[in-house]
Amino acid sequence: MTTVAVIGALNEEVALIAQSLEGVEHDRGASLDVFRGTLVTNAGPTVNVAATVGGMGLVNAAATAQRLIDAYHPDAVIFSGIAGNLNRDLHVNDVVLGGTLRYLDTDMRLVGQWKPGTEDAPVEEFHSDPHLLALADAALNDAGIHHITGIIASGNYFVDTPEKVSEVTLATGADAVEMEGAAVAHVAARNDVPALVIRALSDNADTDYEVFKEFDISEYANTAARLVTDILRRM
Repeated sequence: MTTVAVIGALNEEVALIAQSLEGVEHDRGASLDVFRGTLVTNAGPTVNVAATVGGMGLVNAAATAQRLIDAYHPDAVIFSGIAGNLNRDLHVNDVVLGGTLRYLDTDMRLVGQWKPGTEDAPVEEFHSDPHLLALADAALNDAGIHHITGIIASGNYFVDTPEKVSEVTLATGADAVEMEGAAVAHVAARNDVPALVIRALSDNADTDYEVFKEFDISEYANTAARLVTDILRRM
């Protein structure tokens, strides 16, 4: 039976995903609340699902991904969340699928020296799995949500000024910026687990964090939970 690990951005999002599962059980470990259950796919087979909130920042995201991989041995990891928009052709509430994921603040000549990279040819970026991208693309099309498969940049700082936006765009060519996606894709790649990173655009990377944290993003939680559940049903 296929097992999928789901990392969400919000407690509300993960709670809604858990409500769509059968036989839900709750695990606690590594500071995570994980909800496990099963879901019947559109094709008939059942998938096991383990869903949790990942936490903000690269280290929290990496730790969450590794914990889920070690504990549940998933066949795929799906990570959904929010991001700042860097693409003038996109708007708030559009979605960027992480075809490519790059770090903002990491020298990949050092960090990228792991399989299949070497000292002479380090890994420079990470990628969502093509099959998972196709499932997400179909789900987003059916939901009528405007989206692209693009570049997501991840770093341990909040991008909220024109200067930072220009710096990130020049360094990475990214369509969206956030704080976790590359770390999840990185850990999944190290473990040979296919991954999918989904980012809904919450602002135009122009909002101070103290203002941003007051945003009501409950509507995002509902949309993200429906999207992830739809992707799972397509597996």
